[in-house]
Amino acid sequence: MSNITIFNHPLISHKVALLRDKNTDTKQFRELVTEITLLMAYEAFRDMPTVEKIVETPLEKCVQRVVTENSIAIIPVLRAGLGMVEGILSHFPMAKVGHIGLYRDHEKLEPREYYCKLPENIDKKVCLIVDPMLATGGSANAAIALLKERNCTHIKLMNIICAPEGINAVHTAHPDVQIYCATMDRELNENGYILPGLGDAGDRIFGTK
Repeated sequence: MSNITIFNHPLISHKVALLRDKNTDTKQFRELVTEITLLMAYEAFRDMPTVEKIVETPLEKCVQRVVTENSIAIIPVLRAGLGMVEGILSHFPMAKVGHIGLYRDHEKLEPREYYCKLPENIDKKVCLIVDPMLATGGSANAAIALLKERNCTHIKLMNIICAPEGINAVHTAHPDVQIYCATMDRELNENGYILPGLGDAGDRIFGTK
């Protein structure tokens, strides 16, 4: 599966270890999510659309490639995905940000949409969906489907902790979508939570538990 990138970088691994620790407080947890996302974004943005621009240095003019203006949209899946936005905006502060609200039906383990607000001309942008956890793949598939309904053709998915079941589900349903994961964990438990995981990412980001 060439469109799936599982990061094997010691710095990312180190930060994920801190992220997992049950004793990591809310402030540090948020900072780690931002830092991991920033590191992952280097690879995710490798094929961003670019144009040539003339730049005048103190000595002469030269041609330099720059990212095409208004070509990127960050789409966090609410609410936990919000924690990953800042890391990407550190690279591209002018990127547009949309929001997709999904919650999981804990009985059926299926996503339910409650909010969707996307930038104008979303079909012309590279859409990067972000969510710290990829568990069953239901929410990711639903978010991807919402973008495809709006004729988006260049979609990427970025997660920090992934379960094999979620990766397989997304790849099966959307083999054209590039997936970036900081690490792949062992499995899901009977309640659909990732093991060993890190608990509920949303609660830990926002201090609600």
